[in-house]
Amino acid sequence: MREFWIIFKQAFMTKAKTKSFVITTLLVIAGIFLLSNLPRILDSMDGIGGDEPTTLKVIDTSGKIDDPLAAVLQANESDIVVEPTEESEKELEKQVRSEDIDSFLTLSLDETNTIQAKYTTLSSIETSLPESLKNALQTVQAGIKADELSLSSDQVDSLFTQVNFEKNNISASAKSEDELNQARILVYVLMFVIYFAVILYSGMIATEVATEKSSRVMEILISSVSPVKHMFAKVLGIGTLGIVQILLYGIAGFIAFKTAASEATEGIGSFFNFADINPMTLVYAVVFFLLGYFLYATLAALLGSLVSRTEDVQQMIMPMTLMIVAAFILAASGLGNPELVYLKYASFFPFFTPLVMFLRVGMLDLPMWEPLLAIAIMIVTIFVLGWFGARVYRGGVLMYGPSRSLKDIKKAIQLGKE
Repeated sequence: MREFWIIFKQAFMTKAKTKSFVITTLLVIAGIFLLSNLPRILDSMDGIGGDEPTTLKVIDTSGKIDDPLAAVLQANESDIVVEPTEESEKELEKQVRSEDIDSFLTLSLDETNTIQAKYTTLSSIETSLPESLKNALQTVQAGIKADELSLSSDQVDSLFTQVNFEKNNISASAKSEDELNQARILVYVLMFVIYFAVILYSGMIATEVATEKSSRVMEILISSVSPVKHMFAKVLGIGTLGIVQILLYGIAGFIAFKTAASEATEGIGSFFNFADINPMTLVYAVVFFLLGYFLYATLAALLGSLVSRTEDVQQMIMPMTLMIVAAFILAASGLGNPELVYLKYASFFPFFTPLVMFLRVGMLDLPMWEPLLAIAIMIVTIFVLGWFGARVYRGGVLMYGPSRSLKDIKKAIQLGKE
């Protein structure tokens, strides 16, 4: 075991000391603190620029809409201030083109007393202000029609009374809407963590193996350490490094959340309120993360042993990357409806299980045998892949020259028997 721990320590420390790893970790931590204090930064910027209301010039050809519109906007506590004007549309268009004003609104009534509104601006992406005006004008329109029909305010309110619609799900796996929304957020976040961690650290293992082969260090290592020990020491070493990095991100996020302004984190705290989440969901997140990592890391070490140049690593592990992407797409497609039939079958395919089964177990109350069966299938697959990978690894690490095809697996197995 001494040789195993030496390679484990070498794999861990070599990557941990690289500038790219240190810089990336520091940048992500800095980004976490920046995002947690973003509301405070934006507030300070608003204070510098001034929080002035938006003045909107309005041409009202009917003379009956601008005052009610201003009243509705004021009642809605909007920062839009209506400024009636006698200027023509052409004059205001010139001001918009010269950027003297941002926009203006033209209002009129047709023969049926229906409001005709035209909002003119240079911006092609502005949506909030026009949407606020549209909603306010809809309220004004309702008032105009109520006057025509001689309806009282109570009668108008009764027209817009919401129906009392209650959803009663008697399924054994049903959850409340709040529980589903909270579970959906948690599952989505953890899916991203599993997805990126598996891609990042599995690729790191393949690159590390190819780097040692390209420097001819591998010949010395294999002569003193068995290929199986070498492969799993690499997998565990870089996997431990990945767990440490994720823990650093988690600690930084917790500290940033606690030290940020209370008003900035109040909304986030209510949004990420997981008081009703089943603790087993977090347990399954850890289990599927570890199993998914070992599954893909073992495959990555196998594929990395077939190439002699780091330039060929990405091409060789492309099929593995596509499987991870396919698993993520499948899981993401089920966020809205995790009971889809194809998700049930896909969740038992070992390369899709870490993401798809975690989605299902996080959002549905599944029978215990389903996640346990999926975990058992993954464990068996990891052992089989480890056994097969060790045979390929034993010969693959001694293969030099161009090697960019999965057909070289047979050659590696034959070489490992010699």
